Amino acid sequence: MHPIRLPAALPVFPLTGTVLLPGNFLPLNVFEARYRQLVEDVAAGGGVIGMIQPLVPMPDNWGPVVGASARPELYRVGCAGVLTECERQPDGRYVIVLRGASRFRVRRERDSGRTYRVLEVDFSEFRDDLRERGAAVEPVRLLAAVEAMSDDWGLEFDLDLLRSLPGVALLNALCAALPLSPAEKQALLEAPGVEERYELLLDLMGMGPGMPLGVERFKPPTVH
Repeated sequence: MHPIRLPAALPVFPLTGTVLLPGNFLPLNVFEARYRQLVEDVAAGGGVIGMIQPLVPMPDNWGPVVGASARPELYRVGCAGVLTECERQPDGRYVIVLRGASRFRVRRERDSGRTYRVLEVDFSEFRDDLRERGAAVEPVRLLAAVEAMSDDWGLEFDLDLLRSLPGVALLNALCAALPLSPAEKQALLEAPGVEERYELLLDLMGMGPGMPLGVERFKPPTVH
């Protein structure tokens, strides 16, 4: 695998309720004009996109990337993703896949002259992210929490698939996929390291220290 070049100026895709973590794969359906332009520019250039959440949750009728204004305030930590797949659809949309590389901290926003946003970022705080795939994570407690949620709340999981994932891949997949609030997902993203993320996720699932099986911390999302 070629070394990943992480640029100091990063085009970003703001999306509420979605976090990218190191090593995770994130599929995206890109249809808005400015983000189609972002994908085209990235595919022709450095191949890296920053995923970051807006601070204010955005109503459905604003679409997935537009807030109360076209430039909503953003969290200060996001994650850079390498563009691994990019397919233009007949209607002009792009279906892409990002692979999480490293988290970053926002320094300032740059006036790029483009319709999408570009941030000046710093990766130095998260140097261990590029080595995170080798971290040791015990999956037993995570799988027990998933099984309890499945039984208690009627949520469906592919347990065979989850059991097949290495520990850190299981941890990061659950952080991204579980229907937690945007603030909870951001807290998982900003956890200092794998161990802290692991314990925080168990707490959020109601299976942390002192929280016995069946504690009603986690509730399934309301279906509208």
